[in-house]
Order: sequence, then structure tokens, then C-alpha cells
Amino acid sequence: MIPPIPHRRWPVISALGIVQILAWGCSYYLLTVLGPSIAAETGWGLPWIFGSLTAGMLAAGAVAPTAGRMIGRHGGRPVLAVSTGLLAAGLVLLGLAPNLPVFGLAWLVIGLGMGSGLYDAAFATLGRLYGADARPSITALTLWGGFSSTLCWPLSAFLLAHLGWRGTCLTYAALELGICLPLILGLIPPAAPRPVAMGGRSDAVSLDPAERPVFLVLATLVTCTGIATSIFSVHLLTLLQDRGLSLAAAVSLGTLVGPSQVGARLLEVANRSRHHPIWTLTGAVALMAVGLVLLWGGFLSLALVLVIYGAGNGLYSIGRGTLPLALFGPERYAALLGRLAKPNLAAQALAPSAGAYLIAHAGADATLMALAVLGLIDLALVALLWRARRRAAAPVRAVDEKPLPQGGRG
Repeated sequence: MIPPIPHRRWPVISALGIVQILAWGCSYYLLTVLGPSIAAETGWGLPWIFGSLTAGMLAAGAVAPTAGRMIGRHGGRPVLAVSTGLLAAGLVLLGLAPNLPVFGLAWLVIGLGMGSGLYDAAFATLGRLYGADARPSITALTLWGGFSSTLCWPLSAFLLAHLGWRGTCLTYAALELGICLPLILGLIPPAAPRPVAMGGRSDAVSLDPAERPVFLVLATLVTCTGIATSIFSVHLLTLLQDRGLSLAAAVSLGTLVGPSQVGARLLEVANRSRHHPIWTLTGAVALMAVGLVLLWGGFLSLALVLVIYGAGNGLYSIGRGTLPLALFGPERYAALLGRLAKPNLAAQALAPSAGAYLIAHAGADATLMALAVLGLIDLALVALLWRARRRAAAPVRAVDEKPLPQGGRG
């Protein structure tokens, strides 16, 4: 059983939690509130505005492996500080953008900050600080992250009403520099120096032949889940309205997903991580698949279906963050997490546009069917992950169980 989180870690987790809330709120969730106002004021068009976010997320995916390697080498403190600076610079450029090309350039800068400062970078920071004992800290951090949209959407709406969209961007830049940067520099401890390995590199991420299938299946699973969750979150209201709900009713039901995520994470924290994280990931994927299949089939009440899906999505963040630590160890955790983030962020960048195309040309029902199929594919990938993990562990057991030579005790 993993022990409770030591008291000295809570300032670090709390600081990272506040940093995550504001980082998500000023990047991934920003255009949900500001997008229509930007389009109305500038006339640039929503597809171009949200396309800039897509470009930013592609930039985030491109930089994520490098950020992971740098965290593995130097710790998360300097990387997160640079991320905060990039987010602030991008937001200032966004707020001052005179035309659409500059607006798009600003999102590329914000994307670099996202790739080096969102969940994967924060998880890697905790893994670098606490090694194999980082799992409870990672789980606790996801509780903070679950409140990002809940807190930042109303904050963005308030700032938009009083300062306009440009003033909102500049205010978020000030919050990044005035709150997040001091928290990172003041409360995130520097990581212990890592010995340089053979060949002069301290961030080598080579995988044994037996480990490569495990990593490949895990990367495929993360990518497929990223596609499904992105389409679901962006187009949920449209899909619910196709089921006959009014916009107000769809919004009301949609709010059930967030509390369900936090509730599932609280149960994981209360369980004190007594089980292997592959069980967490398996339960998460199963709940999400059941929710997507039930939503497509129209079974049970929509409220219950969204609670089931939300609980799975909440557990998924924990499983995705903790399973690589258990499978590959703390030495390679940060770099491998960066590798896993690359296809995941790319999927999240492209999936909403693909979902919009599918809804427009095939209909909402076909889109729900595609999501249900993705959920079932994820279940199959989890089964493959269990199998690949057992095969990777088999050579170790064979060595451990090899009989000693006669006449010797070893």
C-alpha cells in the first residue's frame, strides 16, 4: 500500500494545482468564452479563430517530447517557469493582435507554453521530484485540474464583460506572471542533479525490446482516447440537442460531467492507490466506453450516462499520469511522458474539426456511433496492454526463477 501524501508535499501540489487551473483557463479553455466575441469584433470568422487554437495545440505536441526530456534532465521548475513566460508572452501578443496572422502567431507561442506546462509537464515534475512515490501526488494534482473550466469560464466571462476580450487576454498574462511564476519559483523545489549516463546523456529514454510493445499500445490508447474525449467535450451540447434537448437543458446536463470527474478522483484518493494504476486506467476506459455506447444507443437516462462517462474521464487523467511511472520507472518517466503527450495533443488538436465535419456531413447519430466505436477500440487496446505488460514481465520472472547452480547459494 502506498502511504498517504507527506505534509511537506502539499505546498508543492497546491502550487502546481493553481498553476494548472490558470494555465488551462488561459489556453485550452480560453476561446470557449472569448471566441464569439472575437469573431463579432474583428470579423475574422470562428473557423479561423479556433483553427489558431488547433495550430497552437499542434505546436504543443511538437514541443512536448523536448519538454519531457528537459524535465528529466533539469527538473520541472525551470521548464514550468519558461512555460509561464511563453503563455504570458502569447497572451500579450493575442491581446494586441492587429490582424489574423498575428493572432495565429500568438497561439503558436501559447502552444509552446501549453506543451511545456500543462498536465504532462506537471506530472513529470512530480515524478522527477518524488520518484516511484509520486503516484499519490499526481492523483491529488488531478483534483485541482478538475476545477479549471469550472473556475476559469466564469472568470473569463466576467473579464470579458468588463474589459473586453483583449483586456481579458492581458489580465490572464498578468496572472501568469504575478501568480503562477512566483508560485513556481517559490514553492517548486529544484530537482536533485541526475548523474550523467554512458554517452554523456542523463535523459536517455531507450526501451528494452520487451517494453516497446507496451509503450506502443499505451501511446495508441492515449491517442484514441484523446480523439474521443476532444470530440465529446467540444461537441457535447450539439450532440445532446440532437437528442431533442433544448440548449438550456443540454447545458444543465453537461455540467454533470465535471463533478463526476472530481468525484471519481476523490474515490481514487480515498483508496490511497492500493491497486496497480493499470486497474485505474482499465476502469476509466471501461466507464468511458460504457457511457459512449449508452449515449449512442439511447439507453438509460442521459444524466446517468453523463455521470458514468464523467467518472471514467476523471479516472483516466490519473491512469494516464501514473501508469507510465509504474511501467517504466521514475528515471525515464518525464521523457516518456513527453513522448506520449505528442500524439495525444495532436489528436486533441485535430479531433474537434474532424468531429464538426462528421456532424455536418453524416449527422449527430453517426458521430455518436463513431465515438462508441472509439470507446470499444480503447477497451481492446486495454486488453492488449495487459497482455503486453505480462509479456514484458515474463523475462524478468524467468531470470528471477532460474535455479541456482548446484553447490552454490548465489
